[in-house]
Amino acid sequence: MTDLLAATAPLLAPAFHLAGSDITWLEIVAVVLGLAMVLCNLRINPLGWPLAIASSALYALLFLHSKLYGEAALQGVFIVLGGWGWWQWLRGTAADGQRLQVRSLTPRERMLVLGLVLAAWPALGLLLSRVTDSDVPYLDALPTVGSLAGQYLLARKWVDNWPAWMAVNAFSLLLFATKGLWLTVALYAVFLVLAGVGWRAWARLLPPVAGPTGASAGARVG
Repeated sequence: MTDLLAATAPLLAPAFHLAGSDITWLEIVAVVLGLAMVLCNLRINPLGWPLAIASSALYALLFLHSKLYGEAALQGVFIVLGGWGWWQWLRGTAADGQRLQVRSLTPRERMLVLGLVLAAWPALGLLLSRVTDSDVPYLDALPTVGSLAGQYLLARKWVDNWPAWMAVNAFSLLLFATKGLWLTVALYAVFLVLAGVGWRAWARLLPPVAGPTGASAGARVG
């Protein structure tokens, strides 16, 4: 890991200073790619997935440098999930064999996802506290497991990915502020707003739900 950080040191050269912290060229490029990714996701454009892979690779280096090991490992998982999500959006099918469309989880499925996130959070926090020198293991762990849930929901086109990302982005603002990653803080503030926009946009694409008489009752909002 030390050799990797040393080899990529030129990418971590400061471009400018902000609020007492160095803003690196690596962070600038990662932010631009991240914004492009979310804009593609809003439009359900598969190009968002290769952009996500590139942004994740850069953020993995940045988070290793900042000793946010959970977030760094998460980026590696995101790279793998990015390839899988790209395939899902191009070739994936739902349980009925039809091509993936925007849909919503049931209340029971939402509770299952929430329960898994809350169970995995302290387990990952404990692991980070035991095997790394992270000074914020539990702060690091919560958005890590929440992001995994959000990424899976996004790849399978569940509209519920957007409220999941809103929660992750809101908590991440605090995490990155503790590390002085101010450009990334600004990015995640934008992500928070865009997640709300995405939730509203995708909700309009949900199929109508039949009412008691069989008539359409309008789209179900996730």
